[in-house]
Amino acid sequence: MNFNQFNLDSRLNTGIKNAGYEMPTPIQEKAIPAALAGRDLIGTAQTGTGKTAAFVLPILHKLLKGPRRQTRALIVTPTRELAEQIHQTVRDLSAGTGLKSATVYGGVGAQPQIDAFKRGVEVIVACPGRLLDLHSKGQAHLNRVEILVLDEADRMFDMGFLPDVRRIIKAVPAQRQTLLFSATFKKEIEQLAKQTLKKPERVSIGLIKPVHTVSHALYPVPQHLKRVVVLELLKKTDTDSVLIFTRTKHRARRLERQIGQAGYRTTSLHSNRTQGQRQRALKGFKSGQFQIMVATDIAARGLDIDSISHVINFDMPDTEDAYIHRIGRTGRAKRSGEAFTLSTPDDEPMIRRLEKIMKQTLVRRWLDDVNYDAPAPKHTPRPPRQKRKPRQSGGRNQHKSKPSHRQHKSRKGS
Repeated sequence: MNFNQFNLDSRLNTGIKNAGYEMPTPIQEKAIPAALAGRDLIGTAQTGTGKTAAFVLPILHKLLKGPRRQTRALIVTPTRELAEQIHQTVRDLSAGTGLKSATVYGGVGAQPQIDAFKRGVEVIVACPGRLLDLHSKGQAHLNRVEILVLDEADRMFDMGFLPDVRRIIKAVPAQRQTLLFSATFKKEIEQLAKQTLKKPERVSIGLIKPVHTVSHALYPVPQHLKRVVVLELLKKTDTDSVLIFTRTKHRARRLERQIGQAGYRTTSLHSNRTQGQRQRALKGFKSGQFQIMVATDIAARGLDIDSISHVINFDMPDTEDAYIHRIGRTGRAKRSGEAFTLSTPDDEPMIRRLEKIMKQTLVRRWLDDVNYDAPAPKHTPRPPRQKRKPRQSGGRNQHKSKPSHRQHKSRKGS
């Protein structure tokens, strides 16, 4: 099958050709006809399967018929990074059609987003919080939405966005087409689908299975030697494009600094970074300015960089699904990739679950240049804080005197 067989509007051919699309992926082959027919859709697919184009192309096809300069399609997604990537796909595939799109998310000024609604754009790609904020102030008009896409629904649930998603659903017209995509289907997502979609068609591709182009290896290590092992791994690895995942933003920041001190061009992606810093980090990593990016799971979904050769799990993720999405950042676009995971004894239950899903025993490796028997550093306890001695009274009436302005400020800031 090729894209001509979908009978998409001919004005989309330029964008399809420029994107290099020739043969549709399995999710595109199944989802596009259903979406073009106006059916509600439940799509189960991992990132990196062509899922975004599977809903963007039917949206653009529909929008080319009908009124312009009003918000007719709303795509809701959990993170700013994913919103920007979907927005870019919309722009690429709509090249030359005159259709306009915009992003709506927090962490940046709201005025350009308000202006987008005022001047009229056909497609809005939004994160829930900022969208609801603008809608509550009457600055985001959703009363003409014809197509609603809920992308990465399970991730939105994990991030606590489900109540916001329900509010967005109430804000758009009841007569609409709804496309819901999720890598996994927890009972809450199933319940949302039943309440929101009308006789949906279900499409399932590659559910909770790692991509076959990635090889996996475990590096058992005591917690205190992880930094030593990861630096030794980097010495033995092609470090043109390596993504390292940590469990916390503080660890990501610290590891970025330590790897940078070892001579690597390094950046990081985590929730403590501003939107501008995130965009510069992603752009620099994608262009090769940075060899290594240290990230929390904020980057596990939707990070669309085909050149990543290695993913290193500095910390084992909390769920099997998170592992699949992390390692799915490599081995993309028919390239091969490698996934290394630093594992501690506490990670054994997760390892057994992963091996059951993958139907294979994960290979264990040790590095010759690492002394795994090295003791953990001793932490010197901080001395207890000395209590301040109360000042001696300077006179009979001192307790009646008011503290000075400076004393007020000092107490308030303590």
